[in-house]
Amino acid sequence: MTNDKSRAAVMVRTAGIAVAWALLAAPAQATNGYIANGYGGGSKGLAGAGVAVPTGVLGLAQNPAMGLKVGNQAGFCLTTFAPERGFETSGAGPLSNDDYKSENPIFFIPCGGANFQLNERSTLGLFVFGNGGMNTEYKSNVFSAFGGTPPLGVNLEQLFISANYSYQVNDRLTFGIAPVVAIQRFSATGLEPFDNAFFSSDPGKVTNNGDDWSTGGGFNFGLLYEPTSEWDIGLAYRSRMYMEPFNKYSGLFAEQGDFDIPAVATLGAAYTPAKDDRLTITAEYQRIFYSDVAAIANSNATADALFAGLGNDDGAGFGWGDMDVVRVGAIYRPDDKWTLRGGLSYASQFTDKEEALLNVLAPATPQWHASVGASYKVNDRWGITGSFTHAFSNTVTGTNDVLAPNQAIDLKMVQNEFALGATYRW
Repeated sequence: MTNDKSRAAVMVRTAGIAVAWALLAAPAQATNGYIANGYGGGSKGLAGAGVAVPTGVLGLAQNPAMGLKVGNQAGFCLTTFAPERGFETSGAGPLSNDDYKSENPIFFIPCGGANFQLNERSTLGLFVFGNGGMNTEYKSNVFSAFGGTPPLGVNLEQLFISANYSYQVNDRLTFGIAPVVAIQRFSATGLEPFDNAFFSSDPGKVTNNGDDWSTGGGFNFGLLYEPTSEWDIGLAYRSRMYMEPFNKYSGLFAEQGDFDIPAVATLGAAYTPAKDDRLTITAEYQRIFYSDVAAIANSNATADALFAGLGNDDGAGFGWGDMDVVRVGAIYRPDDKWTLRGGLSYASQFTDKEEALLNVLAPATPQWHASVGASYKVNDRWGITGSFTHAFSNTVTGTNDVLAPNQAIDLKMVQNEFALGATYRW
């Protein structure tokens, strides 16, 4: 009984610290669209892979069935995220021509949690992680000719709090399920030209209303199948997170301020040769269902979309489609102390060039990510994990045939991310 009480106390204390720390998180990290490309240093060292290989406590966010592979372990990490994002306008038209670069070049993002083995077949994990997000802040306003005041930009932060249960059905099959509570915060500035009855269904709730909070949730489900000693196959599905609408911005986002978090499905496999178990190779396919969320998916490229009324069900959005992500990664264990990782990922284009206008607020253009990472076992209890990810520069060029048909808009972003964490086993 005493051991049970001690275990419960450790669980509550660890979860409380993780939640308090993660609530300080900044709004972005290496992303596909605005969904994080991996969680925790182990996964990030593999360019986001982790559905078929264990990558630590935060890896449970990718596949809840990994609980037994993780074992009794607590993990905490701090990511330094350095994105360079902006856009450039050129040509004759009503938009102010300039090379716009966003402020806020560095973010510090904490994460953490713990996993507890309940018995030989089941585990319980409690952890907190950031989903991703978007942040732009331009000192000059491209819409200044229409009355837009600086700064122009948006800030979206998303935090997930999850309890993870995994159960081994037999020697080959393990499943996991994790209810997830989601919290998000949003603000927008500089969109005065759209804050009127001509463009919005709810004037006064488009811009400059400070932070608005939204809560909701969903679930994460995972399977791990081990058909042989060499192969592991992972499948995970994170449901759409149904969120409260942003009431302060009900005249901006489609469906009266609704901004749900899209579902994510991932299938992956890992191969560890029997002749040399120091090496593991993994590959994944992931689909992010942006098209299910009207505020993200609705077009802004046509007169019908722009004049439908921001905030209405068919009001203009960012014009994002579903995204496909392919990842490959490798793990090499040269000795009992070191684990080395590397990976590469590619994401399909997030939007058509005609949708460029409103995407100046969220120029999430990178498609290629490359990562390297390593873990070092200090002793039987403690370990250190680090990783570096580079999202290669990518530019999307487009025009808006309604508001600025003769002006080109070049969206661009490049990202660098360094993650450092510590693990403790018992």
